[in-house]
Amino acid sequence: MKILILFALFLCATGLSNSGGLISDQHTTPANSLSDKEIKDGWKLLFDGKTTNGWMNAKTRQFPPDGWTIKDGCLIVSPATKTNGRSGDIVSAEKFRNFELYIEFKYTQGANSGIKYFIDIDRDNGQFASIGCEYQILDDKNHPDAKAGIAGNRTLAGLYDLIAPKPKKDHGPEKWNSALIIVNGSHVKHFLNGEVTVEYDRGTPEWKKLVADSKFKNIPGFGENTEGHILLQDHGNIVAFRNIRIKETL
Repeated sequence: MKILILFALFLCATGLSNSGGLISDQHTTPANSLSDKEIKDGWKLLFDGKTTNGWMNAKTRQFPPDGWTIKDGCLIVSPATKTNGRSGDIVSAEKFRNFELYIEFKYTQGANSGIKYFIDIDRDNGQFASIGCEYQILDDKNHPDAKAGIAGNRTLAGLYDLIAPKPKKDHGPEKWNSALIIVNGSHVKHFLNGEVTVEYDRGTPEWKKLVADSKFKNIPGFGENTEGHILLQDHGNIVAFRNIRIKETL
């Protein structure tokens, strides 16, 4: 376990900030900070690089005591020692409706994780506290899930189990990638390293057909919440996150 944690910290410390996406193609401010222009444009940090403020376990409403760590400006999930490998997903304390969400992530070889949105931690007494639309984080070359699902709909930057991503530029394991998720009402886009990978509309007949053919078919109204929490997934693998920021839109 100590070796895994040290490896995760090394991964976080290596590499300079290289933000893709619409926020900035050449991000030059220090990690987990905003330029004056970004602040003026409405961006705010969801992770300050030093504390767990603004994040909590999706079910307990407390930040996990094990499995999630902060080091060198990174929020790192790694196998937990007290809970058989997982300490649980974490969600933002705030809920969001229309937004641009930008996150840099670095996955280790064979890792699986995800960024979920429209999370309702109260529905049915928390039964669906970790269920929502998911921007898949996956080592497509080394994780078996890449070959599961339908036609690649469980691969990196896709909408998990629903829509496969378009051709993409993945920097690979142990390197920083950038995710951008833009929500404008029912319309949603995923970006990986500045390029669109998924675009869809929720609530349409096409959407309902996608859900009916997925593992979410028995969840009424899946993915149609008007607002919800942002979730970072603990799938039992080492993944680092930084520069987590959001811009709320009308």
